[in-house]
Amino acid sequence: MKDKLWHIVSGSLVPAWLAAAVILTVVHRQLPSSGWLLVHLVLLGAVSTAILIWSQHFADTLLRRKALGHRLSLGLRLSTHTVGAVLVMAGVVAGWFPLVLVGGILVGLNALAHAGVIVSQSRGALPGRFAPLVRYYVVSAVMLAAGVTLGILMARLDGGGESYERLFIGHLGLNLLGWVGLTVIGTIALLWPTVLHTRVDGATVAAGSTLAVLTGGLGLIALGCLADLRLVVALGVLVYLVALGRVLWEGIGHLRRAPAVTFAAWSLGAAQLWFALCTLGFGLRVALAPSWTAAAAGVETLVPYFAVGFAAQILLGALSHLVPVVLGGGPAALKATAAELDRAGLFRVVVVNGALGLSLRPVSSTLTVALSVLVVATLASFLVLFARALRANRRVRALPLVRVAPGERPTPGERPRSTGRMLAAATALLLTVTVGIVADPASVGLSTVSTQAAAAGSAAATGHTTTVAVDMVGTRFVPDRVEVPVGDDLVITLTNRDEMTHNLVLESGFVSGSLDPGATESVAVGVIGASVDGWCSIAGHRLLGMTIRIVAVGGSDSAAGSESSGGAAADGEDTTMDGMDGMSADGGHTGHASAAGASAAADLDPMAEPDAGFEARDAALPPAPGVTVHRQTLVVRDLKTEVAPGVTQMLWTFNGTAPGPTLRGTVGDVFEITLVNKGTVGHSIDFHAGGVAPDAVMRTIQPGGSLVYTFTATRSGIWLYHCSTMPMSVHIANGMFGAVIIDPPGLAAVDREYLVVQSELYLGAQGGEVDALKVAAQTPDLVVFNGYANQYVARPLTARVGETVRVWVLDAGPNVGSAFHVVGGQFHTVYKEGDYVLKDGGSTGTGGSQVLDLAAAQGGFVELTFGQAGHYPFVSHVMSDAEKGARGIIEVVP
Repeated sequence: MKDKLWHIVSGSLVPAWLAAAVILTVVHRQLPSSGWLLVHLVLLGAVSTAILIWSQHFADTLLRRKALGHRLSLGLRLSTHTVGAVLVMAGVVAGWFPLVLVGGILVGLNALAHAGVIVSQSRGALPGRFAPLVRYYVVSAVMLAAGVTLGILMARLDGGGESYERLFIGHLGLNLLGWVGLTVIGTIALLWPTVLHTRVDGATVAAGSTLAVLTGGLGLIALGCLADLRLVVALGVLVYLVALGRVLWEGIGHLRRAPAVTFAAWSLGAAQLWFALCTLGFGLRVALAPSWTAAAAGVETLVPYFAVGFAAQILLGALSHLVPVVLGGGPAALKATAAELDRAGLFRVVVVNGALGLSLRPVSSTLTVALSVLVVATLASFLVLFARALRANRRVRALPLVRVAPGERPTPGERPRSTGRMLAAATALLLTVTVGIVADPASVGLSTVSTQAAAAGSAAATGHTTTVAVDMVGTRFVPDRVEVPVGDDLVITLTNRDEMTHNLVLESGFVSGSLDPGATESVAVGVIGASVDGWCSIAGHRLLGMTIRIVAVGGSDSAAGSESSGGAAADGEDTTMDGMDGMSADGGHTGHASAAGASAAADLDPMAEPDAGFEARDAALPPAPGVTVHRQTLVVRDLKTEVAPGVTQMLWTFNGTAPGPTLRGTVGDVFEITLVNKGTVGHSIDFHAGGVAPDAVMRTIQPGGSLVYTFTATRSGIWLYHCSTMPMSVHIANGMFGAVIIDPPGLAAVDREYLVVQSELYLGAQGGEVDALKVAAQTPDLVVFNGYANQYVARPLTARVGETVRVWVLDAGPNVGSAFHVVGGQFHTVYKEGDYVLKDGGSTGTGGSQVLDLAAAQGGFVELTFGQAGHYPFVSHVMSDAEKGARGIIEVVP
């Protein structure tokens, strides 16, 4: 009874981690770092827990000797690992490094303890054919400890610089290829032939020198990352692949002798294939990338396939075979338990691997989400089957002993009927793809029937097709006017000869797919019955003049249409259908408030206060670090962000914040900035703090790309940095800006230093992107300090009576100037655009200033001292802007 209870309790840990991963998949939009958390719930949670349990179980079996302390020892290790893993995840999500540090230390020390237990267990054990395989578990545990150490260092660096990227690659290599990979290789040598019911050879490749080769490869990976030698990392992966290839070749031999007929075998086989492919991809990404940053970005794209294709399928396949054996209960109970875990086995394997394969292709985000949901739902079905298996085992155990007649159980090599299951799996994949296409027809360049009907108007179809070629170049359609006979079907061959992504939207409702630079696509617009205007809907490109007019020749409006070559009204008025220019092929980049939702401005309440859990952006400014070379990685990400109580926008951010990270140094310092684009459109960066030729460093890079921008700070002041991709106004207004502070020589120490960056928000739909038409009209909905309306009214800045307070102010714009003023305060020092306008009261010693006036992109600082306790509002004295959110409070205490 105790055995059974132990197995149920320990065996429930893995399903619990998997259940948490499924729940997170449903609610991930409400949690920060959800992608990171999901991967770690699977790998650090479910997979690592399973490794601790099953590696100890196999060690007991192979060594024919129980570990010291047996279940008590394993229970302590499982508890320690669980607590450590939870602390690590909580620390990363909360952004609190001490939790990450404590949790990482627990996980790492626990891994070393696990290795120590198996080593001590090996001493004095009876010799056996397969006893050497336990060495894999010892080395893999050491790799986990090393990988966790690199992870702690990564958390300490908090995502900045090339050092972080090198640690990231080493962290993945040691954990995925070391901790998980070595454990799997050592176990699969016995588990794979056991599942297939083939003879296990005592001279298995894994029991020989393979471990030494694999360990050598991992050592090269670690050495290359630490010593800044990227090709050494690639060489390490190659060495690892050679040894892995020998193991997989041996596994293929077993498969030839006995084809897979169970879910366990199919899942284990598919997992080994994904492991080989992902490891190969790992090596190629590192070897071919131009920099560590690009290599890390490339390797990161493989993590979901490592986690799901390899680790999750290994885990479920192994559990499906081992759980019935461990639960026991006799042949009848074994059969009943295995039957439950094997339900729809072929269907599940084909669906998961088919969906993963489809996701490797360049499909739309909508279709990617649909495929992800299908994979998660299919994997999650194991939890249901696991519960059914436990019930079946209990039920059969309670029955009178029944002998199983020969022939009732499937014999090795017996093939169940698979045609129906394969068809069902193919149908599920087809339905998912269909749903993705219907939800986002632009993803495959299709338009709906209703769209074509709208283009046709009431014209009778001629049955003739007009085909025209249109190039996209210089944010223009060439030609920008196309004539089509009324009633003809129109097919446009679009070729993107520009350096950024474009699409085509027609006021009839047609939306083409997004075309990357160099891409060509033929789109069927449908029957043309009336003249229609078109444009590119991505990131304000329409405002740059990227419009086209399709003129229906022979129609009643053809004459009028011939007078217009651009399609846009002369006065800039929006002539489109109910915000249709806000639609885009990937469901994202809006020209203004899209039809998908009402403008967020409708939910704007100037008097609303944030909830009790709101944390304002920390305006306190730390001093310049004592280094002369500053390395920083700025990662562009699209992030749904609250900008006022109850108002969210999909901002384009540097490192997840708007404004982006603040850089600070002194004259003569060198700044090496790596820009990585993980957004959905092209972006760039322009540092006003450096005098460099813009041709290369300020170029636009597409999603997945990166560049290194190096400049030397030769002049002091507070400088703006921002995305310089056209239209710049839209990119800046949607969050792509930040500050660089270069201290003037001899800058005096003060008691407190704050940074306030003023910017404008032009609200699109709730949760949507910037309204480009409002940007062009210069009519902001909000003017804010540090990215959030009135945040320092709700969470005031602080000072004490008599303290000298310095407030740096930067106006990021993109359009509106600032008049920074502290109500009840007087500035005794004012520094603007690189020089002192007033210093310590000026020449009289009694002079003061009331406003720091800044145009867009200008900056400076003010200093003041408060003589009385109280609450001192600070505002832009352009009072309408203060009423739109550009205000805060300095709370002065005695």
